[in-house]
Amino acid sequence: MPTPTGKSTRAERLAQPLAREVAETIAAEKGVCIRPVALRRTDIATGRTEIIDVPCNSTLESRCPACARRKRSIRRTQCEEGWHLSEDPTVVPDPASEVQRAWVERRAMVTAERDRIVEDGRATPAEVAALDAAIADLDAEIAASGLRGSVSRSASASGRSRRVRSTRRRQDAPDLPQRQKAPTTVGRAFEDPATGRMFRPSLFITLTCDTYGRVKADGTPVDPAAYDYRRAARDALHFSKLIDRFVQNLRRVAGFDIQYFATVEPQRRLAPHLHMATRGTIPRAELRQVAAATYHQVWWPPADEVVYDGANLPVWDEAVGTYVDPRTGEVLPTWGEALDALDADPDAEPMHVVRFGPQVDAKGVLAGSPDADRCVRYLAKYLTKDIAECHAVETDAQARHVERLVEALRFEPCSPRCANWLRYGIQPDSAKPGMVPGYCRSKAHRREHLGYAGRRVLVSRKWSGKTMADHKADRLTWVLNALGVSPGQTDNEGQDHAAQQPPALASVSSGDHTWELARPTDPDVPPREHRLLRAVGEALKRRAQLDAARRTGLSATSAMEQVA
Repeated sequence: MPTPTGKSTRAERLAQPLAREVAETIAAEKGVCIRPVALRRTDIATGRTEIIDVPCNSTLESRCPACARRKRSIRRTQCEEGWHLSEDPTVVPDPASEVQRAWVERRAMVTAERDRIVEDGRATPAEVAALDAAIADLDAEIAASGLRGSVSRSASASGRSRRVRSTRRRQDAPDLPQRQKAPTTVGRAFEDPATGRMFRPSLFITLTCDTYGRVKADGTPVDPAAYDYRRAARDALHFSKLIDRFVQNLRRVAGFDIQYFATVEPQRRLAPHLHMATRGTIPRAELRQVAAATYHQVWWPPADEVVYDGANLPVWDEAVGTYVDPRTGEVLPTWGEALDALDADPDAEPMHVVRFGPQVDAKGVLAGSPDADRCVRYLAKYLTKDIAECHAVETDAQARHVERLVEALRFEPCSPRCANWLRYGIQPDSAKPGMVPGYCRSKAHRREHLGYAGRRVLVSRKWSGKTMADHKADRLTWVLNALGVSPGQTDNEGQDHAAQQPPALASVSSGDHTWELARPTDPDVPPREHRLLRAVGEALKRRAQLDAARRTGLSATSAMEQVA
C-alpha cells in the first residue's frame, strides 16, 4: 500500500517476488538448466562465432532441478529396461574397416622391426627412440580410426609389480558354496502348472551396516558416549569395497553372472545402506549366508595411536623432498616402507574389517507388477540429493549426531594419499608440501558425503547393454521421430542438428568448428538471465512442436481406423 507520500514501504517491496527467482522457477518447471555452461563455437571456414549454452548436467536438485530430474529419469529408464530381461543383452562389435586393418598391420610391422634390432644388439638408442616414436604415432592413428583399447600393453604396465596378499578367508567368516558358473546373465524361469505361464522373478535386496550402538527413532544414539563413531566412520569410508566383495560372492554362489542396479543411501543414523535390484533370484537362506560371509579387510598401517597433533606436526624438508619430525629432523617412513613393515610382520592385523549387519531384506519382484514400479521409484528416490540431504536435520540431537560423525571422519585416513597419515607418523603416498592432517580435500571428508566417497549409482556392465549416453540417444531419436526430423536434416537456418551438438569439454575441435569455454565476463556472452529466458522460450517452442506432432499423429491414426 502506498504511503501518504505515494511511495511503498521497504517491507512491501521485499514482499514482491524477485524477477530472477521467478525466471529460474519457470525454467526449472519447463526442464531448462538454470546454470548453463556457455561455449563459444567458431566456424573454421568463415570465422563466425556463436555462444551456445549446454546443460550443467548436475545430479543434485539443490544445484539444478532440471538437470537432476533429467538424470534421475534416465536412471529410472535404465533400471526398468534391464531388470527383467529374458535374454542376455549382447553388443556385437562392427567389423574392422580396411583402414583400421591397415593401421594395425603397419603397427605390427614396426613392432617386429623394433624387436629385431633390439635383439640383435646393433641398434643405437636414437634408432630405438625413433621406432618408439613411430609406434606412438601409430597407436594414436589406431585410436583415431575408431578402434577401442590398445593393440599392445605397454612394457611399464606389464612389468609393474603389484603388492599382493593371501586370499585365505578369515577364520571367523563362514565358507561359501561355489557352483559352476553358467555363461548367462538371466536367472531361472518357473512355470505355473495351472496356466503354463512362465515367470522369471528378480530380487530387490537391502543391506545395512552393522550396529554401532542403540539408536532412537530419529536415528540419534541413546548413549552418544558409547556409540562407536570411529567404526561408523571407517565403515562409511570403505563401504564401496564391501559392495564389490558382496557382488563377487553373490555371483560365485548363484552360479550365473548376476547383473545389478544398486543405489547407496544413508539411514537415519547416517550409516550407508544398499538397495540393489538383481536380475534373477537365489534362495533367501543362501543370500543371508552370502551377506554374513562377506567382508573387506583394509590392509593399511595402524591408525589408532596419534603421533603428531596440534602445533607439533611433521614439516616438509625441501632438501630431501620428504616430511620429517619437527623436533629431531628424522625422516618419516614412506607409504611403501610402512606397507613393507606390515608385510614383514607375521602377526599383523588389518587396520579395519568392514562387514554388513545382520539385517538382510530380500523381496521377490515380477516384471510388470506394481511392486516392480514401486521398487524402481524407491531406487531413484534420493538420487538427486546429497548423502547429508536425504534426511533433514530437525532437532538439536540430530545436529549434534552429525557433528560428532563429521569430527570422527576429519582425522580418519580415507586413502593412501590422505594427509591424515601424517598425524600417525607416516608419509602419505606421493607426499607433497602443504599437506595438513584434518584438511584432506577428498570428498569423503566433506559434510555432504558423510564418509562415503563412492558412486551413488552402481550398474553392472551387462545390465541393459546400454550406457547413459545410449539412453540419451534413444530419447533424442524418439523426439526427432515424433517431429519428423532426421538426424542429418537441416533446420531453417541451414544448421545441421548433429553439428549443433557440442563435443566433450576436453575436445577443442569438432568437424568444421572449434569449441572453447566462454567466460561470463566476455563481451559476446549475454547475461545469464537473458540466456535463461531465451532457453525457456526455446523449450516452450519445442514443447509446442512436439504436442502438435503428437496431435497430428493421433489424428492420422484415427483417420486410418475410420477407413479400416
